[in-house]
Amino acid sequence: MVRGPGQVLGLDGLRGLAALYVVLFHCWLLTFPGFPGNSGPAWLGWMMYGRLAVVFFLVLSGFSLAISPARNGWQLGGAARFLRRRAWRILPPYWAALVLSVLVAHFVVAASHYGPPNSGTILVYGLVLQDVITAPTPNGAFWSIGVEAELYLFFPLLLLVRRRLGAVVLVTGVALLAVVRGLAAAHADPAEGVNWLTPNLAPVFVAGLAGAGVVVAPERIRRLPWHRGALLAAVPPLSLILAEGPAWTVNHYYWVDLAVVPAMTMLIAAVATGEPAPLMRFLATRPVRSLGGFSYSLYLIHLPIVMTVVRKIAPHYVSPGLPTFWLTLALALPTSVLAAWIFSEIFEKPFQRNRSWQSMLSAIRRN
Repeated sequence: MVRGPGQVLGLDGLRGLAALYVVLFHCWLLTFPGFPGNSGPAWLGWMMYGRLAVVFFLVLSGFSLAISPARNGWQLGGAARFLRRRAWRILPPYWAALVLSVLVAHFVVAASHYGPPNSGTILVYGLVLQDVITAPTPNGAFWSIGVEAELYLFFPLLLLVRRRLGAVVLVTGVALLAVVRGLAAAHADPAEGVNWLTPNLAPVFVAGLAGAGVVVAPERIRRLPWHRGALLAAVPPLSLILAEGPAWTVNHYYWVDLAVVPAMTMLIAAVATGEPAPLMRFLATRPVRSLGGFSYSLYLIHLPIVMTVVRKIAPHYVSPGLPTFWLTLALALPTSVLAAWIFSEIFEKPFQRNRSWQSMLSAIRRN
């Protein structure tokens, strides 16, 4: 199911659905207080695991970035070139979203972490150092951008290990480091803050990287029932989440992240090999493909919109709880999607179509 160099049908759709789930998570989170407890209706509890959507993003990111190297003998084609292209792709919309988020936090609704944005916010978040240095955040969704940026720096080294020593050594080595680190923590329960999360999440990115090998695997490997394997692998962690409840799950995300990764990786491998057919047909629909095309923009800018609806609009019209939740869904969800599409057309798509400033200026002159 290959579409072009470095592209596989269905992956954009998966990315779009994950971004949409993050929007739903924040609609739920800002409506019902008491996280990680569930103070909302039990039937809405499935919305409260936004962290797992970010884990899925990271697995998918590792997989997508590794497709082209996998087809080229796991050669990257130059670390400097890779990092330059990643910066060109990721930073312009991120910086635009940073400016937008700071303006909203100052003039519309305060962001929820460590007070209002200040000069430290601009410096730390502008340099994408939020996983290393704590600063008041203008947008609570930006934490994962810092993690991704650090993983990009290690990507050439991870590919080198994959090429020289193989996928088993790469995945086992990184996973063992995470397991040892976790077991060494007090009560084998690592406490997570708002940053220094890259070591915790590196194994999920590496799992995706290794999983990309399926695109160049022999036909007998590609024909394996990856979607059934994903379902089987999902049963233990989902059973544990249901049995222990949301508060336990959130407080043990360090281990839960590792537990869900096999299922996520096999799901992506299944889509990359064109299975299952019903899911592929759904992912190929125009709305899902379109959503995937601006999913990064949706992730970047949705939270200020959701916060504005919940904290500035809803209190004037509806009571807290479910009425606020329904109003937030009705207003914030379509507004976020529409705003993200417009934002993407201005700040994201031009940098995808043009790979340099010279190309960008030429395109502007032609239009």
